[in-house]
Amino acid sequence: MLSYCAYNSSVLPAWTQNGFSICFLDTVTSSILLAGMVLGGGAQLLVYWMWAIRLEQQFQPQPKGFRIQIILSSLIIIQYIMRIGFATHYAGHLHGYNELSTIFYILSWMISLALLWTERSKTLMSYSGRGHGIVLLIFWTCALVNETLAFVSWHSPQWWWKLSNKDQKTAFGLWVCRYVLIFLLFVIGFRAPALPRRNYNLMVNEDRNEELTPHPKDNVQRSAWAGFWHKTKLIWPYIWPKGHSILQVKVIICLLILITGRVANVYVPVLYKNIVDKLTEDSEEGATINPWKLIVTYVAIKFLQGGGFGGLGLLNNLRSFLWINVQQYTAKSIMVRLFAHLHGLSLHWHLNRKTGEVLRIMDRGTTSINSILSYIIFNIAPTIADILIAIVFFVTSFNAWFGLIVFVAMTAYVAATIVITEWRTKFRREMNLKDNQTKQKAVDSLLNFETVKYYGNEDFEVDRYNTAITEYQSSEWKSLSSLCVLNMSQNIIIIIGLLVGSLLCAYLVSKHELKVGDYVLFSTYIMQLYAPLNFFGTYYRMIQQAFIDMENMIDLMEAKQDVCDDPNAKTLILTKGKVEFRDVSFHYNSKRKILKNISFTVNAGETVALVGPSGAGKSTIIRLLFRFYDLNGGDILIDGQDIKKITQSSLRKVIGVVPQDTVLFNNDIHYNIRYGSVKSSDQDVEDAAVAADIHHKIQHFPEGYATVVGERGLKLSGGEKQRVAIARTVLKSPEIVLLDEATSALDTKTERNIQASLNNVCNNRTTIVVAHRLSTIINADTILVLQDGMIVERGRHDELLEMGGIYESMWQSQLSADDEMGDQLNPDVNGSNKKDK
Repeated sequence: MLSYCAYNSSVLPAWTQNGFSICFLDTVTSSILLAGMVLGGGAQLLVYWMWAIRLEQQFQPQPKGFRIQIILSSLIIIQYIMRIGFATHYAGHLHGYNELSTIFYILSWMISLALLWTERSKTLMSYSGRGHGIVLLIFWTCALVNETLAFVSWHSPQWWWKLSNKDQKTAFGLWVCRYVLIFLLFVIGFRAPALPRRNYNLMVNEDRNEELTPHPKDNVQRSAWAGFWHKTKLIWPYIWPKGHSILQVKVIICLLILITGRVANVYVPVLYKNIVDKLTEDSEEGATINPWKLIVTYVAIKFLQGGGFGGLGLLNNLRSFLWINVQQYTAKSIMVRLFAHLHGLSLHWHLNRKTGEVLRIMDRGTTSINSILSYIIFNIAPTIADILIAIVFFVTSFNAWFGLIVFVAMTAYVAATIVITEWRTKFRREMNLKDNQTKQKAVDSLLNFETVKYYGNEDFEVDRYNTAITEYQSSEWKSLSSLCVLNMSQNIIIIIGLLVGSLLCAYLVSKHELKVGDYVLFSTYIMQLYAPLNFFGTYYRMIQQAFIDMENMIDLMEAKQDVCDDPNAKTLILTKGKVEFRDVSFHYNSKRKILKNISFTVNAGETVALVGPSGAGKSTIIRLLFRFYDLNGGDILIDGQDIKKITQSSLRKVIGVVPQDTVLFNNDIHYNIRYGSVKSSDQDVEDAAVAADIHHKIQHFPEGYATVVGERGLKLSGGEKQRVAIARTVLKSPEIVLLDEATSALDTKTERNIQASLNNVCNNRTTIVVAHRLSTIINADTILVLQDGMIVERGRHDELLEMGGIYESMWQSQLSADDEMGDQLNPDVNGSNKKDK
């Protein structure tokens, strides 16, 4: 007759012979797993069957990770079948619980396979999360906990830890195999390699021919821990202060202090227990012995430890004091590198970025790195170490039940923290995005306050800002409310663990198996352990948030430089200043070419003017020569040297630029002129101002050269800003001068005054002028007329007029416009002005 349990015993009691009853444990756990999968998995399959849509093949990730999950799940099912076969072979018969639990386990794992396949092949349009559903995650977690419970029965003869015969050795081997397979599946499950990283609604709007791979810039769906090792590798050079021996010694001392604190955390409750036991024993025997040595030792260690988890102790404060310089080194290093990296990026990148958003990213990213270091090294790592020490201590000093209580409580706490925090990650990331948008709108509006005033759109800007804040607060509410859910879950787990442990300890004290001091030891130690554990969720959230905050900064640091020096680049050797363009082609977008095989030469000391309609490519030529962009074809040479094969710093050192839209630093005039050559003396600055015909104007300002020009130089007029820019270029004293429509935004009188200053700058220098008003370039050695990215005419002013082509038409148009303006301003003046012109 087939018995259900071995030796015809009953399913109960659950605990017998110093361990769990295998019959009881297999029956209960297999039933729970199957019930959970039938109810939870069945409900999820039903939902997917009714409302999900099938993912197209191109939207499914590469199947490698999915295949691994399928193989692992299949191997687990196979090993359960093997377990039945080996049990029959060695024992000669089966017990009822063997058959029942095996069937239940196999069924539950088969449902998990069905769920795994369904989640990969179908998706819910309304679901925006990333990763496996909660049913699979809980199933894998419970399966792993089920196998881990075998450790509790380490001393039980029912189990196979002693490996005394082939039956036990086989059972142990299968358990090891099963444990490894489930553990791998559990770890891979959180990564969810079989599932898309983005929402289906986003993917269907993309090019169907684009290969679907995990999107690295997806700030909504991916886990904050994604790319953990990559992020760690990126910030590691800033963590260990290489080359700073004093800082390295401080880091080592901080780690030693950390270890000392772990030892102190063990001794404080133990000494407390000994004091209570001593006082209790003395009181019962009527003795008057005072355990003053224990009390002094206890107080001394408590002084080192400080509060419940070292918050006010000597060790913690000493460590914090020593860590200040290390933290400052890290912050300074990464801020300087990021700032230098931003200056090394191309003009194209900066034109497409929003200043307020970049500054916000820099600020949050730098703070996040310091937070990660502090929380991981001094909070998370010590807390985990304290948990492990506590489990070992309770198992050895009390019994396995206390170790199990601590282990289960801590495992449940950590699991709940991770699952809920991962769930609420998207709310935090969304809040960051809305915060960036809010700050960007504020900065953009304030920087353009003149435009706002011109059109009377103050209310419109306030409404935009109000809408941005409302959207931010909506995301903030989701983040904070989900935080309350997390805190409540953690609190429930902590209280249940404390209650169960305290009741068990009190019961053993009442049975005289433990002393009163043991209860004091348990309650003191567990509360001391729960204090940092209570903050474990906070630390985990802060680390996760720091990783989220760091993502955008890492994106900045990994932004590629479009224009880089050649590895063998040499310093430009300038002999004459001759500039050559040879068949130069360029485009910002491959669908629209800006320059088409442009060729011309500017000999040393000559002036070449570029004219033509807007969009013809005039300013692009200036930017290419300054190497803001690299060519798509052709070569640019200076004294026979290809600018792609010389360093950018040496190239830009010999070129001076006076742009159309001069932007000044929010500093004094002296600083803005000296910026052309930062090591110049005050006299050099004034001489440059004289050459730019602005020295006398500055002297009439109340504060002279100390006058602050305001944001972007808005306190100065257009002509004054241009003269400051010219003085800055004069001070730089470049061999090659580029004028990019430097006077087009000025009135005629101011233009004529500044033109004299520009002539001083360009005298005996190789000059390229982009001109809007043709009257400013009539003395140029060569005038190039551009249209549709090509040079259609070239020659001197008189020669081009005689051609009767595009240049002559432009000249006549400007003459007519000037005559009309003159007639409007001076209606009594006769037409002799035309002849004068």
